Amino acid sequence: MKKIIGIIAASVFALCSLSAKPKLNKFTLGHLNSTAHLLAFVAQEEGYFKQEGLSATLLQFASAGELAAGLESGKLDAAFIGSVPSITFQSNGRNLTIFGGAMSNGHGYVIKKQFTGGKDNLGVQILKGRNVASVKNSVQDAELLLLLKNAGIKVGKGADEVNIVYFDSQKDAYAALQNSSIDAASAYSPYTSLAKGQGYNVVYYCADEPALENQPCCRQIAYTPALEKNPALYKAFERALIKAYKFTQENQAKTIKDVKKYIDINEDYIKTEVYGGFSTSSPDPDKLGTKKLKDTIVELGYTKDYDIDKYYNTSIYKEALDSIISENPKDKVYQQLKAHFDKFE
Repeated sequence: MKKIIGIIAASVFALCSLSAKPKLNKFTLGHLNSTAHLLAFVAQEEGYFKQEGLSATLLQFASAGELAAGLESGKLDAAFIGSVPSITFQSNGRNLTIFGGAMSNGHGYVIKKQFTGGKDNLGVQILKGRNVASVKNSVQDAELLLLLKNAGIKVGKGADEVNIVYFDSQKDAYAALQNSSIDAASAYSPYTSLAKGQGYNVVYYCADEPALENQPCCRQIAYTPALEKNPALYKAFERALIKAYKFTQENQAKTIKDVKKYIDINEDYIKTEVYGGFSTSSPDPDKLGTKKLKDTIVELGYTKDYDIDKYYNTSIYKEALDSIISENPKDKVYQQLKAHFDKFE
């Protein structure tokens, strides 16, 4: 009888163990109002965060400054922040580490059609004598300054100069186009498509400018002490994003629907921004490209020089990718990610 009772008790214990749900680790990610941050949207909607043991919360912010403050206060575990503000924050001594990527390219400027004759891609020359809305400490601003410098165009209020008017966020800069005093504005995904849909013309897409080829934009950022304290948590986060990247490469229609849940605009605009060749959303840290960008903006006088290696962690991504490849050794998408990482790490 005791033996039978013992067997029953063991069986009940086993059943309870099987039915018990594993505890998920809370993880809060900050992002902008941008289709460029789709890896997080897909990871959430397709269940990859849960697969990796995370109970993820996605919070939208208006600016890089707000995202950085969220990391430092502990409100956020990670954030997608533009590469230029990430670099300037680090240069100014803020203890923030880049540990992955989110997007390359995806920005540009748009202008009222009265100045273009209804034509797109006329280049920065069309901005001469115009008032241009932009965002200080942003990738879009640094890119514009570089292109103006290369074209020999000065910043100022003269007829042959470009007057840059700064706003706190991309949303504010784009909204400024409604004012008669603003002629053109910066735009990141999906504002460029929205602008075209509203009758504005594109000055340039950064993906079309040789000087801005494969420009690393939003990076994955963490507060350095938090990253160092719990690297396993960030590895789980990274594994989810890597899986999400594979999904975006193989499931275009569902990816667009996932993005629309967070960026509620016309699906055709989402398709253009995500799959139109203007940007690439990848989790790769692209350290080589970001270091090159850092040198460029230091040369522009945008920020002071510093040792970026102290604030760059590529081991999280490498370990996450290696672990996924060990589980899927023949997967072509993961192998392509590895080849890219090996080249640009």
